[in-house]
Amino acid sequence: MSPSGRKIRLGIPKGSLQDATVALFAQAGWKIYVSGRSYFPTADDPEIECMLIRAQEMARYVDQGVLDVGLTGMDWVLENGLQVDAIADLVYAKQSRGKVRWVLAVPEESKFQRAEDLEGCVIATELVNVSKQYFGKKGVNVRVEFSWGATEVKPPVLADAIVEVTETGSSLRANRLRIIDTVMESYTQVIANPKAMQDEWKREKISNLALMLCGAIAAQGRVGLMLNVRKEDLSGVLGVLPALKRPTISELAANDGEQWVAVNTIIEETTARDIIPKLKAAKAQGIVEYPLNKIVM
Repeated sequence: MSPSGRKIRLGIPKGSLQDATVALFAQAGWKIYVSGRSYFPTADDPEIECMLIRAQEMARYVDQGVLDVGLTGMDWVLENGLQVDAIADLVYAKQSRGKVRWVLAVPEESKFQRAEDLEGCVIATELVNVSKQYFGKKGVNVRVEFSWGATEVKPPVLADAIVEVTETGSSLRANRLRIIDTVMESYTQVIANPKAMQDEWKREKISNLALMLCGAIAAQGRVGLMLNVRKEDLSGVLGVLPALKRPTISELAANDGEQWVAVNTIIEETTARDIIPKLKAAKAQGIVEYPLNKIVM
């Protein structure tokens, strides 16, 4: 039981984002346990009550106050047109830490080259309202039909084109579809019920949760580097190092009359293999690479 006896109700997106979201919470400091067919995961924080909800429905339950806070795509917030507070943007997806795209796609062999070519055609999608707005802004008259799934297989028999979400485009290519435009980019958001945010205790809890999740996102793909270097060689080392902002430099005790400093910085993990040998060549010593869980700016 929470010391205060209070809890926030947290929505975890069920489906493609579920595993990535649970992993993100673990990196942020909260362990969430999903078991069997239960829709009510447990968290190692007595002040959090979890529920698995489809991302498409999350904004509705947050808007209604069934949930105080939830994670879902910006696309579904726009699709539902509901009044929720966007607390933080978390740019991650099921396979990467990038954005996803909703794209307009047609069969490879079709004559369609742009959205305007689809006048009078049928478009299949889960993102009906956003798609209608997209075609409306272009002045193209189409019939947008809701798709219950397996949208990629519908052209050309059941639809002329589709609006579908993609990270890499591989599923579209596998179904012999060709992208002709991007309807919108989307990413995960922390959204909250406006009334919950008026409650001081819930607002602080939700804000702290969002802060730590953002810190975990910022740390993904980055590592820390520590090293020692003589002061006279520092400029050469700094010339090798990129930095998130600026490296931290600390004076070390003199050793046999030599002045040494410790340097601490953050770099992209993929660059470490190239940077560390250059640091060694620049006369750095005691180089340590270490993992990061969170970077809070």
